[in-house]
Amino acid sequence: MENGVPGTNRPVWDSEATNPDQSEQLRVKLAEVVDPEIGLNIIQLGLVRNVRIDTDQTVLKMILTTPFCPYGPAMLEMTRQKAEEALNHPVVIDLGLEPWDFSMMEESLGGEWGLY
Repeated sequence: MENGVPGTNRPVWDSEATNPDQSEQLRVKLAEVVDPEIGLNIIQLGLVRNVRIDTDQTVLKMILTTPFCPYGPAMLEMTRQKAEEALNHPVVIDLGLEPWDFSMMEESLGGEWGLY
């Protein structure tokens, strides 16, 4: 949450500065990965916290909505596969420990659900 405004915690990926075109392709492809319990995609939920595109691989830092998410392993693998499809490049998922909260969602989504 930025300056107390919900939905403004959209992460800025390192790759947006270094590879803006690839970052946009990746964002579109990753929007296909949906959390089956919540019904929103990982981009809308703000689960992809950072992306770094190197010459030999891409490192995608991701968190889950809860550490014990029963769909976590499947979502991580699907995210890796979709990222590799978008970039035609090996991708490694770095599972972060940062706790997820509703303010990480794209702007206006949480409000529509009455979450804030």
